[in-house]
Amino acid sequence: MSFNAYGVWAIYRFEMARALRTFWQSIVTPVITTALYFVVFGSAIGSRMTEIDGVAYGAFIVPGLIMLSLFTQSIFNASFGIYFPKFTGTIYEILSAPISPFEIVLAYVGAAATKSMVLGLIILATAALFVPLRIEHPLMMIAFLVLIATTFSLFGFIIGIWAQGFEQLQMIPMLVVTPLTFLGGSFYSIDMLPGIWRTISLFNPVVYLISGFRWAFYGVGDVSVGISLTATLGFFFTCLAIVGWMFRTGYRLKA
Repeated sequence: MSFNAYGVWAIYRFEMARALRTFWQSIVTPVITTALYFVVFGSAIGSRMTEIDGVAYGAFIVPGLIMLSLFTQSIFNASFGIYFPKFTGTIYEILSAPISPFEIVLAYVGAAATKSMVLGLIILATAALFVPLRIEHPLMMIAFLVLIATTFSLFGFIIGIWAQGFEQLQMIPMLVVTPLTFLGGSFYSIDMLPGIWRTISLFNPVVYLISGFRWAFYGVGDVSVGISLTATLGFFFTCLAIVGWMFRTGYRLKA
């Protein structure tokens, strides 16, 4: 079967239009939240902790703040995008339409990742108003941004299929992803932790994503960029495999 570009575009355009209908929730609120983080962490903590690894503290936390929004918004956009067709029953129309599972995933995940990346770039521009920024490896920064947004959009897509209620949609982002992000070096370097706690932190997968993204900015990270990239790709292919299994078996899609 040939690629159904029209079907992919129709779903993608609908999902992107939803972001405009919820402009304050999708764009403005995360930007305001980021500004508040700068006021609290940049001013309160930054006055006591001037530099980390030779980078001003206010600038050091920028990649972590972008990742915090990228994780949560990617999951939120993708999970709600696929959950609502399940909730309203229109998922059966999508599954019976002449559009393949790959095209369905491409449309929903592509729209969610696009919204998250746009938000990440807006937060980056907002951060530049507060602190002096430099991006030493811009191509790697874009590569990590695209890969992480796509990976967590896939993760959100999985949650949207798995969830059987609105509470489950928010449970994993709020109780798992957000705490792991705060404990994953968003606002500090794990090298500042005592030995045992640094070792424990290395079991947190978010550490590798934030470290790689921060390396693209300042050339410093808690782990090597090669390990960060490998861990990110591993998470991506794992999510891709789970999504493929869900469509092959019809898990919570056809029942």
